[in-house]
Amino acid sequence: MTEEQGKAWSGRFSEPVSDLVKRYTASVFFDRRMALQDIRGSLAHARMLARQAIISATDLAAIEQGMARIKSEIEQDVFVWSLDDEDVHLNIEKRLTALVGDAGKRLHTGRSRNDQVATDIRLWLRDMLDTIDRLLGDYILALLALAEQHAGTALPGFTHLQVAQPVTFGHHLLAYVEMARRDRSRIRDCRARMNRLPLGAAALAGTTFPIDRESVARELGFDGVCENSLDAVSDRDFAIEFTAAAALIMVHVSRFAEELILWMSPRVGFIDIADRFCTGSSIMPQKKNPDVPELARGKSGRVIGHLTGLLVLMKGQPLAYNKDNQEDKEPLFDTVDTLTDTLRIFADMVPGITVKPEAMAAALKQGYATATDLADYLVKKGLPFRDAHEAVARAVRAAELKGCDLSDLSLAELRAFSALIGDDIFDVLTVAGSLAARDHIGGTAPAQVRAAIARVRATL
Repeated sequence: MTEEQGKAWSGRFSEPVSDLVKRYTASVFFDRRMALQDIRGSLAHARMLARQAIISATDLAAIEQGMARIKSEIEQDVFVWSLDDEDVHLNIEKRLTALVGDAGKRLHTGRSRNDQVATDIRLWLRDMLDTIDRLLGDYILALLALAEQHAGTALPGFTHLQVAQPVTFGHHLLAYVEMARRDRSRIRDCRARMNRLPLGAAALAGTTFPIDRESVARELGFDGVCENSLDAVSDRDFAIEFTAAAALIMVHVSRFAEELILWMSPRVGFIDIADRFCTGSSIMPQKKNPDVPELARGKSGRVIGHLTGLLVLMKGQPLAYNKDNQEDKEPLFDTVDTLTDTLRIFADMVPGITVKPEAMAAALKQGYATATDLADYLVKKGLPFRDAHEAVARAVRAAELKGCDLSDLSLAELRAFSALIGDDIFDVLTVAGSLAARDHIGGTAPAQVRAAIARVRATL
């Protein structure tokens, strides 16, 4: 028998596949990362076949013994992968047949590579989602620890990159905690929707053998089975949904990275990042470049591109399975790799951030950050808000002309803008007073920041 005649599908063809086509259509050199999941799925399938008396107990024992050998070879990196066997599934099946003979050939009874790969990729992605969930938890904990250290450290809050109002650095970090908590929720939702077993759908129509899909689902930890065989083999919603969630995580990380880059600039100087996350210049010896945040910002585009690619991949496919779907794996695998690497390094980098409170305090004096507090003060004295807004705007203009902060204006100068202003105004115009006044859930008062941290820790 020739090599081509030994292929799983060779009997239909009268000429061999060219070497170019082999390379073009093969997936083994990227889908072999699903090897352990393929073995898990095959063993569950074999045990079901034995329970249903579709294969013998002797065949099952041989399959289990052969798969244990193959698993060991893969884990020890001595398994020989062959381009001629196209993909991870046929490589493992061929090796199994070489080890145990006809029992290996019987393993594929009642299934197709279509439902096999759909099962493997769900098993693999489910394992990765559990890892990503843990990594998001680590990232959240790192942000919480830094936020707690700086629950009372004031810095300017910005809108339009202009100084707006005082906030605390801890409060600012908690915004990224909220993003990461939503991200974690999306990952868990994705896992729940994905956790259905395709195996048993066979090529597209199911199988004539008396299989027990529910028992395989239970053994593999699925919550149930895919209930339409056509959808089971062709669905890649779970991959798109995950990549969408991953793209959003990377967008959130990219926003944080952008702020770290700005804050580290000597023109701002709010923070420093530990040396191990930075690099120098080949020509400028003074440089310390925030390479990790910059790369994360760039890698967000990579993941967004994978999402677009997967959507375009699926948009024109008729039911059921098409070879196009082989193209789902590389973007999916790279998305997982990029996301897990990014989350690991950010969870490690955040504790290495050195905060510079003096620079933050100095910046607060540059943009009249307590102007809104003065307006609120006048409203509480009975002035309509729009009139208060106008009065404060004139006060800011006067302070600008004088080159000072609002709090540096004298009581007489402030009263020129409203007779309602009393000598208690200077408590209102301090940064500490501004922060403390926002003492409600979601506010930036240091006590509320600490309470928010405690609430998040309780949910973790």
